[in-house]
Amino acid sequence: MPRAPATHVLPDRLAADLRVWFVGTAAGPMSAAVGAYYAHPGNRFWRALHETGITPRLFAPHEFPDLLPLGIGLTDFCKTGWGVDADIARDAFDAAAFRRKVARFKPRTLAFTSKMAASLWLGRATGKIATGRQEDHAGGPAIFVLPSPSGLATSYWTIAPWKELAAHIARDAAMHGR
Repeated sequence: MPRAPATHVLPDRLAADLRVWFVGTAAGPMSAAVGAYYAHPGNRFWRALHETGITPRLFAPHEFPDLLPLGIGLTDFCKTGWGVDADIARDAFDAAAFRRKVARFKPRTLAFTSKMAASLWLGRATGKIATGRQEDHAGGPAIFVLPSPSGLATSYWTIAPWKELAAHIARDAAMHGR
């Protein structure tokens, strides 16, 4: 896995009290090459956001900075490397830094775009994690595990947990008046 010494492959797009953060493990090869989240044409991320109503229109990967004003954050556990999850060394994932970001910015919902990313937060093996809403952590954000939108995970794809997340975000927005 190639590593950059100090710079982030993809910049965090985070702010306080966002309605949802989408959290991946690391930038894929195409995303690293073009500098945009979920950039591979076979990735379902952008279509899923629009199809479920999380975004009002279909965004292109290079428009990822435009999600922040919609209350949507983007980040990864591995910020200085990129590649397929299985090829990234476990010590490249900075779970402690991620926990500090969550404590600082207090997102209302965390949506993990892979079981691998969820396992880093939940401290459970990927085989022990189901997709969908997870048990709430007292005082913490709501947690959703989504099927990976990557084209490499086609056999596991279903839109249902994404729709469950969209319904939650809509209820949460109604409760918070936004």
